[in-house]
Amino acid sequence: MDLILLEVYIYTFLVSSSSSSSSSSINSSNSYVSPRREIFTLWMKSLVYHGNGCTVYDSKGQIVYRIDNYNIKRSKEVHLMDSNGRVLFSIRNRKVPVFGHWDGYKWSYDEVTSKELPWFQVKKIHKVRRGDNMSYYNVILGCNSEASSYNIILGTTSIKIVNQTGKLVAEVKQKQASSGVLFGNDVLTLVVEPHVDHSLVMALVTVCGLIHHRI
Repeated sequence: MDLILLEVYIYTFLVSSSSSSSSSSINSSNSYVSPRREIFTLWMKSLVYHGNGCTVYDSKGQIVYRIDNYNIKRSKEVHLMDSNGRVLFSIRNRKVPVFGHWDGYKWSYDEVTSKELPWFQVKKIHKVRRGDNMSYYNVILGCNSEASSYNIILGTTSIKIVNQTGKLVAEVKQKQASSGVLFGNDVLTLVVEPHVDHSLVMALVTVCGLIHHRI
């Protein structure tokens, strides 16, 4: 069997075999908010030409999000798409002297959302924390004010997204089998809490992938 097809088969099997661990699957509608906790599997590879990117599966093994970055890493702009290839968010790296940030542009196919103005911004919090190997980022929604809507706590192998009160709304960590064995570094689990827009969460996870040069 071709190596690429073999890897696709293996990872599809992995995510489909873990379907019992999630409360529900994604609806076929355009709603990205669920009343239940959602669990996704992230494979940090693109299925297009086995290139750079990310493929996201729901608990039933269905592809729900994808990023196809082909043979380019550290790109200044990537596109988060749904399973049909429709762009949901464009993420742009805005490098400026000393400080940089990432802009997220939400695509709308009914002309409700502007592609010219960022829908969210991610900015690093430049604070020194002793004994803390984490990096901290502010997420500003709407970009019309400096009020932070979420915070990202970014570690080497983990991501936590919390709201303004510090409550966890989403978490990414290395995928673990029921036996306790960890999968490879390119296989991750994303848990999104109820009533949270998981398309936005995936856009923020994409920013983290760009920060770590994994996409």
